[in-house]
Amino acid sequence: MKKSKRHQIIKDMIKAEKLGTQKEIQDRLEKIGIFVTQTTLSRDLREIGLTKVKKDEKSYYVLAFETEEVNLIEFLSKHIQSVARAEFSLVLHTDLGEASILANVVDGHPEGRILGTVAGADTLLVICRDQEAASEIEGELLSAMD
Repeated sequence: MKKSKRHQIIKDMIKAEKLGTQKEIQDRLEKIGIFVTQTTLSRDLREIGLTKVKKDEKSYYVLAFETEEVNLIEFLSKHIQSVARAEFSLVLHTDLGEASILANVVDGHPEGRILGTVAGADTLLVICRDQEAASEIEGELLSAMD
């Protein structure tokens, strides 16, 4: 099976159900005859841009572009280790491999104070509209991280 077809099946599953673990996704795939290793599945989830959200005390995967219903500041504060500001930009440090997923979330979220992002492996550069916007977002993130 082509990777693009497997990715589409995973996306459809995530839209249909609130799956909270890779094991749940792997089990659903196996039920329909698709067998993948945990390593392959993990890479698929990263490539698709899935991220976890917590709502009503339950964590589950969503597509990055579907996180609009989630408060961006609260979401980021749960996934970053630190935040620093330089003029109109913010530098967010994450766990290894998380920065690109968070970039997808930020870029897909309707937050007028943010122009865009650039992601490395564990560092996310958030380019804000201006210094005031960067300062506001930095303060909100620091408050939410406490």
